[in-house]
Amino acid sequence: MSRPTISEVSALLADLADFRTRGVGSNAELMNRKADLLERIAAAQPDDAQAAEVAAAARAHADELTADG
Repeated sequence: MSRPTISEVSALLADLADFRTRGVGSNAELMNRKADLLERIAAAQPDDAQAAEVAAAARAHADELTADG
């Protein structure tokens, strides 16, 4: 699993901003992308327990949103 690139993170942040300001995009899809990026960051830093916790919380939230609809 590779670390996310700056362009991937930037694209997600731009999409999140669009969602928050204009309601553009799917919240569940955005949260899945966020969780994916955070999981990749955590995988690249196996000794960082906090990164793993944040990634797990993001994945749980994304899974909850996906299950809801």
